[in-house]
Amino acid sequence: MDAGVRLHWWQTRWFVVAAALIACVPLIWPDIPPIVDLPGHMGRYRVQLDRGAHAWLADWYTFRWSLIGNLGVDLLIEPLAPVIGLEPAVKLIVMAIPALTVAGLLWIAREVQGRIPATALFALPLAYGYPFQFGFVNFALSMGLALCLFALWLRMARLGRLRLRAAVFVPLSCLLWVCHTFGWGVLGVLAFSAEMIRQHDLRKDRQSGHWVESWVRAGLGCVPLALPMMLMVAWRSGADVTGQTADFFYWRTKIMWVLMALRDRWLWFDVASVAVIYLVLFKGLRDPRITYSRHLGLSALFMLAVFILLPRIVFGSAYADMRLAPFMLAIAVIAIRPKPGMTFRHASVLAAVGLAFFLVRIAGTTVSFAMFDRDYDEELVALDHVPVGARLLSFVGHNCRNDWRMSRLEHMPALALERRLAYTDDQWSMAGGQLLTVNYDAAGGYAHDPTQIVTQVRCRGEWWRPVNYAIGRLPRDAFDYVWLIRPPKYDPRFAPGLVPVWRSPTSSSVLFRIDHSVPAPEATDEELGIPHYIVEFMQRRRERLIATGAIGK
Repeated sequence: MDAGVRLHWWQTRWFVVAAALIACVPLIWPDIPPIVDLPGHMGRYRVQLDRGAHAWLADWYTFRWSLIGNLGVDLLIEPLAPVIGLEPAVKLIVMAIPALTVAGLLWIAREVQGRIPATALFALPLAYGYPFQFGFVNFALSMGLALCLFALWLRMARLGRLRLRAAVFVPLSCLLWVCHTFGWGVLGVLAFSAEMIRQHDLRKDRQSGHWVESWVRAGLGCVPLALPMMLMVAWRSGADVTGQTADFFYWRTKIMWVLMALRDRWLWFDVASVAVIYLVLFKGLRDPRITYSRHLGLSALFMLAVFILLPRIVFGSAYADMRLAPFMLAIAVIAIRPKPGMTFRHASVLAAVGLAFFLVRIAGTTVSFAMFDRDYDEELVALDHVPVGARLLSFVGHNCRNDWRMSRLEHMPALALERRLAYTDDQWSMAGGQLLTVNYDAAGGYAHDPTQIVTQVRCRGEWWRPVNYAIGRLPRDAFDYVWLIRPPKYDPRFAPGLVPVWRSPTSSSVLFRIDHSVPAPEATDEELGIPHYIVEFMQRRRERLIATGAIGK
């Protein structure tokens, strides 16, 4: 890198800072970032911070600290929430995730290419990829940190600070693992591929060795990243740890994840945006003025191999392979670099188009999040009518189609736990997978996720209940209130004793108080929407999954 070469506008530190700040814009307006799973996590944070102040929470939930590879936001909440409040703390942390992702991608490109290539700007919208939209916040935070740490790994190698790098990355890799195991694994893949190229180049310059020796030396060079393996073994060998690993090589689903990398609200807009990224990747193969970096090209290939080999479920966490797809594409995009002789005019045109693409996606996400925030504001009025400490059962309407736009209401019930310290049935319950488990036995089969999801009819292959069955069979003595959030149409004769205390003026949502003096409806399973043999089959299947640790009790 020549010190005397003038930097173009997209290669300056100021641009990197500006791009990171622009990435935060969609999250400025919403009070609660409207990403699917986040409200559920916020309910857990409330129990975490309660410290036994409200005894009834201990009757419903067990929260126990343990060293697991899934604690990123949970730990950051501890110092921040007492100072600025839980909801502002969550918002601040979530806003930092796309900023870290954008900064990490640009820093990696700069370290490998010497200058940030104009095409790298096309990777920036992937900071709002589908995994982030889904609300995998610990995972997304760990990936943003992993990208920044990989850039630091490359920089220290470039400066020849290898011993210092080894010493620094022992604790850094452990911290990243604690944030989320996935980020640590991706850092290992990226670091190994980069170290393999570096070792090969060293051997080539000395006219000794070959790829096999480079492979071995790369592995030795990544030993400072290996200590979390011991933490992993200790975590997964715990007596109470549950969660299966399953669903390998679902090719159709894997192809869908790649096409859904930017899934948000508008199918045409999101798919067209992914198409732009693929056009850029194709241009890297066909345009004689640009090519692929060996370093990042190999990293992208390694990530592709991991994406192919990853199952859908790892340790009970679903969508494991889906989570990698946007980052695999981002690494492939920043691997593109100009060949010597590319004119400034051509580079500036690519940079301008890349910046426009980034800004258009940010604008679209900003509008989308503002619309989701409006939905939140309309539905959360119901909480004004929920007493503190209420036993609340919630049902969120869904359908059997995999609609492109997810409602973002799937875990809204948890905000009743976060704001009103009420029981909600949407918490995950998987021992060893997270710090909170549900122990409210009176709720029976209505205790935890996904019992909050209801549909018009039974959906094949899903645990969701038809709304009539959910209402008709709910354990009335275990709850005081029922909150229907935009439910499908249901038959009122299956809801005797449900007294409305609030109705939404803009949607079908309603909050009921349960009159315990009124008996449950007398109806057969078939009348409620599920044949009796299906009920028995699902009960047996649920018992088998509990026995194997696939789901919590």
